Amino acid sequence: MGLTNSSTGGSVLKSRNQRVVFDKTVVLAGCPNVGKSTVFNALTGMNQHTGNWAGKTVSVAEGIYKGRGGTYRIIDLPGTYSLFSGSSEQELARDYICFGDYDLLVAVCDATALERNLILVLQMIEASDNVILCINLMDEAEKKGIEIDFDTLEKLLGIPVIPVSANNKSTLKALEEMIEKGKDGDHKVKTTNYPRAVTESCEILMSGSSKLVQMSRRGLFASLRLLGGESSFEKAFADHFGNQIIQKKEYKEALASAKDHLYKNGICSCIEFHDAVLESLVKNAENIASRAVRFKKSQVYERDRRLDRILTDRKYGFAAMLILLSAVFFITIWGANYISDFLYYIFGKLQLLLERFVGGLGIGKKGIGFIIDGVFGTTATVVSVMLPPMAIFFPLFTILEDLGYLPRIAYNLDRPFKKCGSCGKMSLTMCMGLGCNAAGVVGSRIIDSRKERIIAIVTNSFMPCNGKFSGLITVITLFVITGGGLLSKLGSAACVLGLIALGAVISLASSHILSRTLLSGESSHFVLELPSYRKPQFLRVIVRSMLDRTLFVLARAIAVAAPAGALIWLLANINVSGVSLLGHMSSFFSDIGEFMGLDGMILTAFLLGFPANEIVIPLIIMGYSAETSINFEMGYEGIGALLTANNWSVKTAICFLIFSLFHFPCSTTLLTVKKETGSVFWTLVSALLPTFIGFVLCSIINFAFSLGV
Repeated sequence: MGLTNSSTGGSVLKSRNQRVVFDKTVVLAGCPNVGKSTVFNALTGMNQHTGNWAGKTVSVAEGIYKGRGGTYRIIDLPGTYSLFSGSSEQELARDYICFGDYDLLVAVCDATALERNLILVLQMIEASDNVILCINLMDEAEKKGIEIDFDTLEKLLGIPVIPVSANNKSTLKALEEMIEKGKDGDHKVKTTNYPRAVTESCEILMSGSSKLVQMSRRGLFASLRLLGGESSFEKAFADHFGNQIIQKKEYKEALASAKDHLYKNGICSCIEFHDAVLESLVKNAENIASRAVRFKKSQVYERDRRLDRILTDRKYGFAAMLILLSAVFFITIWGANYISDFLYYIFGKLQLLLERFVGGLGIGKKGIGFIIDGVFGTTATVVSVMLPPMAIFFPLFTILEDLGYLPRIAYNLDRPFKKCGSCGKMSLTMCMGLGCNAAGVVGSRIIDSRKERIIAIVTNSFMPCNGKFSGLITVITLFVITGGGLLSKLGSAACVLGLIALGAVISLASSHILSRTLLSGESSHFVLELPSYRKPQFLRVIVRSMLDRTLFVLARAIAVAAPAGALIWLLANINVSGVSLLGHMSSFFSDIGEFMGLDGMILTAFLLGFPANEIVIPLIIMGYSAETSINFEMGYEGIGALLTANNWSVKTAICFLIFSLFHFPCSTTLLTVKKETGSVFWTLVSALLPTFIGFVLCSIINFAFSLGV
């Protein structure tokens, strides 16, 4: 699918089966965490995941909105705090707003933090010819006692202002009407009054470039960027108008003259120029907010500040983090066993029905075994093992995300990351990695420095993704913390949290080593907004987490499990020299497996599970029961008995947990690493580094057990 420009001025969406002509292209832009993606979803109906934390959108999302006046292309730009160059998302948003082919720019703001958001809005007004302001989260502002005078705001900005609460789609009617009719001509845009020397220098620069003059108001914005020494904008400017524009003698002389004028007026460096421009924007935003915003309550943010005194405190913040995460894992483990046993019971009944049906087809014993024990057996085991913990964990984790707590975790972890030569934003990518390592790798785009971005990419697989959680919880419950009481569930939750902590520690240690060897260089600064605490929308959280995460991941696992189950059945039933191919593979890896405290079948399952971590435990079960049928009524106890019968012990379980945590990422993650880094070398490092660490740790644990430690 691709987008091209049409001769009529609209856009054309081309795909294999359709050609859609858009009447208008509309861009959504704004700071992180203002609800842009929620507005986008409400307009387009797309399942773009939204979350209450900064840096969620790291790429451009596109959708189609069909209104009464036509069909519109909606583009959701990455969230950015400023159009000054500083990060990839800022540059992408800046360049698209200034040079992109669109008809209307919708600046989305947070009603509870309007003054801070206005700094970006003022820059957008300068960078675009057609802007409307959409003030979101009006329901939250009302709860906090914040009143906004929209008429005054329109007069001070000179653009239309539309209040909405994007979670309530009915409030978007005015925005939809504005999108369809466009900005009316009654508004006269107001721009920021910069220091006289700055304005005069911009005029001098524009005199040397007809293109800057033709950009009208946007010419001032472009001149500010060029005089500010933003090399990335100069490149974007040259790419858009042609490189010869900045090579002309007139332009170079005008640029030198403009900088000389700044120097004569006491602005002697790019930093001083940037500060002068930013100071003017901040003062303008403060002035507008003071005249248009009124607080009915004297202590609007007092509740948030009281909570942050605890949740972001150096001492209590970590304790609160451990308690909350422990509670999430406790509830997950407590409920997963019951649901899993129920699913095993259901699949046991379905197996009997399927056996009768397949048996009536006359395909023979081998054919029945291939379908029942191979395809159905592995797939059913994946569902029984994976679905329960995911169905509980994802909604709980999404509630913390929706509540606004995840940025507090990132804030608490910033200091140790900086000490290890990495960036505090890496803690955000690690949180993403708890859902999917591939998503964590993509999320590394929010990190400015290439050095720190690669560190985050290479070490992201140290965090257990959703595909590993089911296996971790199963083995911990069966071998490490046994029993069915409250204490055992608490102990299991503590073990899972301990494994995550171990992954974080190894990640920090690896970051420290990489930042001083292969990836030495300066560290970047870390800026993160702490959003207001919000009451989670529990029903939406449950629905979205089930549809966007649980069922999506489960569908991917099933798609991999069915052919993997068929393959392992064939390996178990095709004999060479009287031994099955699976037996040959298991024997081949048996020596190295025993050295690591595992066995050949476990290592074989990890290798066959390369397409998806979700199927490792089901493959082990299939491998051990290859000569017999899986009994789906066995539940967790039956799985434990099967593993014990194949010489599993506490040592085996611990080594399995360690190697589950530290081994090569799944195929999807490695392909994403290759795409993000563009390097085969870093892709190999991402695969070999965790595998080497897992091998070493498992070998040490096995040796310690052999000594009776």
